[in-house]
Amino acid sequence: MARTRGNESLGPTKQQRGQRRRVVHVFTEGRVTEPTYIEVVSDLVRLHDQGVEVRVANANAPGSQRKPIKLVEAAVRLMREEARAAKRSGVKEELWPQVWCLFDRDAHESVDAALKQAREGDVQVAFSHPCFEVWRLLHHKPVTGTFGGVCGEAEARLPFVKEPGNIKVVLPTQIEGGFIKAKARAEKMNGEHGKHVPLTQRDPYTDVHDFVEKGLGIASY
Repeated sequence: MARTRGNESLGPTKQQRGQRRRVVHVFTEGRVTEPTYIEVVSDLVRLHDQGVEVRVANANAPGSQRKPIKLVEAAVRLMREEARAAKRSGVKEELWPQVWCLFDRDAHESVDAALKQAREGDVQVAFSHPCFEVWRLLHHKPVTGTFGGVCGEAEARLPFVKEPGNIKVVLPTQIEGGFIKAKARAEKMNGEHGKHVPLTQRDPYTDVHDFVEKGLGIASY
C-alpha cells in the first residue's frame, strides 16, 4: 500500500476520460491512524475510479500544528483559496473541492472554538470523543458506557490490540465489510446523548461515517 507524503493525493491526479475529479482535502490530527484509514478505504472501494481524489493536506505537519484549532485555521485558509480558484475556473458547484478536518476531543483546549470556526469557514469536521479509536471499535461491536475521556480505554477494547504490529496503523482486515454496521452502531451510540449535551461532552461519540458518506461519497466498504 503506497504511503502519502506532504499534500499527496491518494488517487491519480490526471483527469480520467476527460472528467474532472472532485477533490477532497483532509487535515488529520493523527500522523498515522487517520491517514492509513483513509488510504485503506480508498483502496477498498477504488475511490480514484469513482472520480474522487483525496489529498491528506498536512501529512508532514509537526505535532504543534495538529491541535484542533490549528487544523481548522489551516483548513479555512485552504478552503478560501480553493473556493476562489473554483469560481475563477467556472467549476460546477457540485464539483467544488471539499475541505475536512478529522480530530478528537482528547484533552485539547479550544475544541468548541475550532468547531465554530470550521462552521463559519465552510470546513467540515469529523469529530470523535474521546478519540478515533471509537470509530474503529464500532466496526467490531457496539460501544456502551463511557471512556471517561481517556483514549487508552477505547484503544484497549480493540479486538486486535494484542496482535503483533503497530496498533496505530489501520489494516484492511480491521475494517473491510464493517462500515454499515459501524455507522448503525455509531448512530445508536450517539443517540444515547441528550440533545442538550454539548458535542464536546458526549463520551463516547463519533461522526466519522459522515466523512465517509459526504466527503468520500461512498455508502459502504
